[in-house]
Amino acid sequence: MLFPVHALAHRPLTVGAVAELVGLPAESDVSDGFEAVDAEVQRRGWCWEDSLVCDSFRTAEQHVLCSDHASPFGNPDARTFLVFGELYPVDPHDERMANESWLYGLMDRWQEQPGWSGRRPCTDQDCEAVLAQAAQAVTEHLGMPPERTFSSSVTVVAGPALTHRIWRTPTHALILGPTADNGPYGYLTHLQLSCTPLTCGPDLPSADDEDGLAGWITAHIDW
Repeated sequence: MLFPVHALAHRPLTVGAVAELVGLPAESDVSDGFEAVDAEVQRRGWCWEDSLVCDSFRTAEQHVLCSDHASPFGNPDARTFLVFGELYPVDPHDERMANESWLYGLMDRWQEQPGWSGRRPCTDQDCEAVLAQAAQAVTEHLGMPPERTFSSSVTVVAGPALTHRIWRTPTHALILGPTADNGPYGYLTHLQLSCTPLTCGPDLPSADDEDGLAGWITAHIDW
């Protein structure tokens, strides 16, 4: 079931943030040891983040970065996700979800982060505007438009069908769009840019194969 969006919080994605994410796999290897990772986190002006997304980082640009490895630095096999937006989809037929005050509090927490702003209520068009701005930043950094653009809700637990965009480097897939949250709550939806190895799935399906594209995205961002 697709739900309307009640609240949106976001911090615009910048070209610099895209460049940093895309460059992480090629950085000098930093071991999974806590002290080495912590030193790299501090060197970059990042900090550890556990309240917005479990076991993640806050970058110097105040986006939230999470990875399926303990260290995202110099690890070409890591799946890495940069969250620049958070939305709260509401089921108007379920009072438990539509009126959960703790979910409003979580959205407030995202909105209160430095450089973040919020809109409440909002529409799927508001979310699309945030994704379009982020797509411009990715396109500017890579110097090319996305290879695939299509609308789907397959990667979210609940919410409107929003646009997914796919780029590829020689080694990694860059996927921009909504996805189910990896936080401690499960009801919210991330707007994120992921950087994952191309080996996570088969070759990129054709533009008219929406089921194949949805499966390809899921194979790359699911962990």
